[in-house]
Amino acid sequence: MTAASPGKRLHSATRLLHAGAPALRDGAGPVNVPVVRTSTVRFENTATQADHHHRRTAGERVASYGRHGLDTHRALEDAVVGLEGGHRAFLTPSGLSAITLVLLALLSPGDHALVADGVYAPLRRVDSTLLQRLGITVEYFSPTHDDLASRLRPNTRLLYLESPSSLLYEVLDLPALSAVARDRGVTVATDNTWSGGWFHQPLSLGANISIQAATKYISGHSDLMQGVVVVDSPALAAKLSTAYEALGLTIGADDAYLALRGLRTLPVRLAQHQRNATAVAEFLQQQPQVSRVFYPALPTDPGHALWKRDFSGASGLVSFEFRHATPAAANAFVDALRLFGIGASWGGYESLALAAQPERLREHRQWTGDAPVVRLHIGLEDPRDLIADLAQAFADAAPAL
Repeated sequence: MTAASPGKRLHSATRLLHAGAPALRDGAGPVNVPVVRTSTVRFENTATQADHHHRRTAGERVASYGRHGLDTHRALEDAVVGLEGGHRAFLTPSGLSAITLVLLALLSPGDHALVADGVYAPLRRVDSTLLQRLGITVEYFSPTHDDLASRLRPNTRLLYLESPSSLLYEVLDLPALSAVARDRGVTVATDNTWSGGWFHQPLSLGANISIQAATKYISGHSDLMQGVVVVDSPALAAKLSTAYEALGLTIGADDAYLALRGLRTLPVRLAQHQRNATAVAEFLQQQPQVSRVFYPALPTDPGHALWKRDFSGASGLVSFEFRHATPAAANAFVDALRLFGIGASWGGYESLALAAQPERLREHRQWTGDAPVVRLHIGLEDPRDLIADLAQAFADAAPAL
């Protein structure tokens, strides 16, 4: 890689490092954007207050109240827009709230949405507890087994995807699916949390909306809850802005700062996650107790060709299926791990393990097995230590396996 010269487009890592940086004033200034905490915005006079209100109503990103955010929020929004290659970003209190914002902003009573069956499981809870009550129909389908065109209805308004999928990391042909949907005037949204927005740019592959749980890789330190939605056009930005305002969504300035801090090191962290996860995945492939390893970067993975075409790397999530085991045996294996914490999240520096719930696996049409599955998040520890820990857990749980 050569150094960028003035007037030459900077490489992605360089742009991300400098995105949202504060401008110098009087020839000097901080490296990091200040944390601007406020509940109230003051105005010089009523004319200025009215001007800000009208500009915001017209879609301009100006603050007339603390909930709208100030410098810290704007810096993070700009950085995430640059990361995803979009038009505008919306910051929410969690990944699930980001998903819910998209669903409520784009769907009305009587509308139909097609949702990939491997999506983040809590979306189904939003459907059953909220969308159904509002008269919105959500249909789950398998993007790799079902014909999308035949599933689209005259009232279909949204195609919602996640690639790779949750738990089993099924890689979808996003350009092909997006082309079918957009040809019928259907908006395409996809969950991009697995890649952190660094290894995958869905907006350049046909999606209209990219969603991330910034709690995960954008944060990278397991110290905040946050979601982000990036849209590709002013028209979608206007739709989401209306719902965003009505729902009163916002995040604290400190959380915005922490996410921006995480973004600065995203490329180097994800590169190490991939190196460690690849080493662990290759180890797992050699274990007699394991029947299958789910990791798109492996040449044996069914989604490897699509991953190689549409992604520039793989994150730290690895799942594996036992050859012969009961759920109790899988739990015994997880309990025997010493370096892996037991937790439902991922994306931080630490390694985690979780036995997948059978009912979650059965939601995936891709799933055809009957043995337990364990999901690992491979953190930034030395992979040799993680492999040794996995080896001792296999040995410790051997009687149950």
